[in-house]
Amino acid sequence: METQNILKFPDYFMIIGYFVLMLAIGLYFYRSMKGIKEYFSGSNNIPWWLSGVSFYMSSFSVMAFITYPSLCYRFGFVGVTLLWVAVPATLFSTIFLAHKWRRARIESPVEYLEHRYSPVLRQLFSWQGVPTKVIDDGIKLFAIGTFISVSLGFDIKWSMVGAGGIMLLYTFMGGLWAVAVTDFIQFIILTAAVIIILPLSLIRAGGISQVLDGLPEGFMNLTSPEYGWGYVIYLVVMYTLAWSSVNWALIQRYYCVPTERDAVKTGLSVVFLYIIGPPLMFIPAIVGTQLLPGLTDAGTIYPALCRLLLPAGMLGLMISAMFAATMSTLSGDYNVCANVLTHDVYRRLLRPAASQRELVLVGRLMTLLVGLLALGAALLMAYQAKAEDLFNIMVTLFSIATAPVAIPMILGLLSRSFTERSALWGFLLGLLLGLVLFGFSYYPHPFSFLFLEWTPGKDQIAFFGHAASLEMVLFLATSLTTFFTMVFITAISPMKQTEKDHIEPFLQRLQIPIGTLPEEMDSETVKSGVSPFRIVGVSLIIIAVMMMAVLPWSGNWTTFILNAIIGVFLVIVGLALALSGRSKPLVAE
Repeated sequence: METQNILKFPDYFMIIGYFVLMLAIGLYFYRSMKGIKEYFSGSNNIPWWLSGVSFYMSSFSVMAFITYPSLCYRFGFVGVTLLWVAVPATLFSTIFLAHKWRRARIESPVEYLEHRYSPVLRQLFSWQGVPTKVIDDGIKLFAIGTFISVSLGFDIKWSMVGAGGIMLLYTFMGGLWAVAVTDFIQFIILTAAVIIILPLSLIRAGGISQVLDGLPEGFMNLTSPEYGWGYVIYLVVMYTLAWSSVNWALIQRYYCVPTERDAVKTGLSVVFLYIIGPPLMFIPAIVGTQLLPGLTDAGTIYPALCRLLLPAGMLGLMISAMFAATMSTLSGDYNVCANVLTHDVYRRLLRPAASQRELVLVGRLMTLLVGLLALGAALLMAYQAKAEDLFNIMVTLFSIATAPVAIPMILGLLSRSFTERSALWGFLLGLLLGLVLFGFSYYPHPFSFLFLEWTPGKDQIAFFGHAASLEMVLFLATSLTTFFTMVFITAISPMKQTEKDHIEPFLQRLQIPIGTLPEEMDSETVKSGVSPFRIVGVSLIIIAVMMMAVLPWSGNWTTFILNAIIGVFLVIVGLALALSGRSKPLVAE
């Protein structure tokens, strides 16, 4: 193996500059947050292109640069296929739900449950969802702490505290506007890094044809024996349910835009990014089978490639891009969880008449609480867990929690028939079954019951002799239990007139286009608000200056030219955006 590069001054310059820029964006929006709607939904004024990029960046984390490259390195192109499942999942939410979320005119992702079902469901899903997201965020924060520790040599505890603290600060200060704009800047950094490492890896390996000739047979197939079409279909269904229900930050990106047409554009832009993004990001890991053969931990392939291929400065850029992946996800989660705690718990139960200033203060305190709880969960993680162990924990967690929440939430928007009682019992029985089956997974002895067979150590349950992974069984069992419970209870106890009267105003609202209600007719109310153009433009120029500042350390002409072209392009786009933002208002009058 060739000697790998070590971090130098230009790398630290890029990393520190990246963190300072993120904090500056949060500070820029700090004084603009005058009300809870602006803090948590951008006053429904976030442009669709900004919301779409934020959606994309919020949907994966640094785990994507550990787990999926690991799969690509070991099994081939199937690692890309497993991330492509996001395409049908996003299409479903875009076609069937995006316009409904915007027309619901909600300020939090669970608010509509009170109007569609009952206050009980709204509170139940709020209190169930926040702890689940905190644990999930703790896993992601532990992953980024591990990555920083390995990449920079820092202590893992302080790595988590530092990265988590910076994310928390800019989210605390600037709300959803800061989250969306930092997501966009992080997307630019990630794209620039990918554009550089992909051609460098192919050139180092001798070109595309030589790479393909050196791969094992079937390595570029969409599936593999380890991850067949059955597993892919399972992931498609799970992502479809999760991205339309329990992943609150993604729902938030649909209703924070001006109109339902913008909500659809948001979803379609994410579909486009997910089609082209995964191959560009993870083909270098496939090339890595020839550049770095025999890695004992395949989860380190992407950092190892970066150290091997990237010169000083560009290595720092790629590390910043990997930070960006998780920081986008966590900042979005912090904001939307604080949104639920502020709007659905504090305002709904404790202080219905609270002033906007009070609600913004509470929102910031809730953001701080969520971030600190996630950091606490991360610090409790076992330090010896490998990349795929963390991935399995996340998948199992979502397998239990996803369907019992997702099915009532989605059916409540798609059908007017299902009752509040059916949703409640569907959720409770589905979740209970998932927890029972998960408990059985820790049973140390093999056993069989009727057509089921459990073998400890394999994390598999056999049905009639056909083995399936534990997370697939959990998801299938909870999904079927929740759905058929709702169907059964609705069939034997149809909706009464009082419940019909309760939900009718909400269902009618879903049929009314945005901008046609009397309170929405005021064009100033609809169009005014924070403008992202100036800060996005200036941020792009700063990134370009940082990239050009490390040109003397490029190491070769290919890197120099790519870096220079990207820098010039960012300056041109940044100037155009900054100048266009000069005439736009910063804050609504």
